[in-house]
Amino acid sequence: MFFKQIQQHGDNFSYIIADEVTKEAAVVDSSYNADEIIKVVKNEKLYLKYVISTHGHSDHTAGNTELQSIFGAKLVAHKLSKINCDVLVDDGDVLNVGKISIKIIYTPGHTMDSICMLVDNQKLLTGDTLFVGECGRTDFPGGNSKSMYESLFSKLLNLNENVEVYPGHDYGLKPSSTIGEEKKSNYTLQPRSLKDFLEFMSQP
Repeated sequence: MFFKQIQQHGDNFSYIIADEVTKEAAVVDSSYNADEIIKVVKNEKLYLKYVISTHGHSDHTAGNTELQSIFGAKLVAHKLSKINCDVLVDDGDVLNVGKISIKIIYTPGHTMDSICMLVDNQKLLTGDTLFVGECGRTDFPGGNSKSMYESLFSKLLNLNENVEVYPGHDYGLKPSSTIGEEKKSNYTLQPRSLKDFLEFMSQP
């Protein structure tokens, strides 16, 4: 698998996933990194099949139109997303990039259309749901702390502890982690009841 984390402007991460045999590729969260993404796709001679958005905030979708116009890729987002897209996905759906499987995990909380992607059961791209050492905010329009609790504690934390975590922003001490490491060190993931989590998330 070809896998590259890109951070060209600001603290937003973008990702390129590709099958090294077929050269089919997907970009996750184009963000403000389109120039670097274009360079990598061309240098690696990749066929960009999908541009996937973890959610609809503009700092994650800024390069979508440019990448689609250059490479003819299909834009992918959750079915509740309000952004322009070609493929609507929901929890449990699987996108194939060559022989690589990208499983969609619906994780509302930061927004109503938030998704994470489990790539070949090895790498989890978490958008603004889970960061290294932190979790996403829920005080934006469409945010919901109860949904965030369920997404984190009922879905993501039930994944294998060896699954690598790749967030949407460079907010942590390092650019990636694992589910196991986050369980131990991420203060937002410490065992809490739903009531306690709601109180925790409401603190200024």
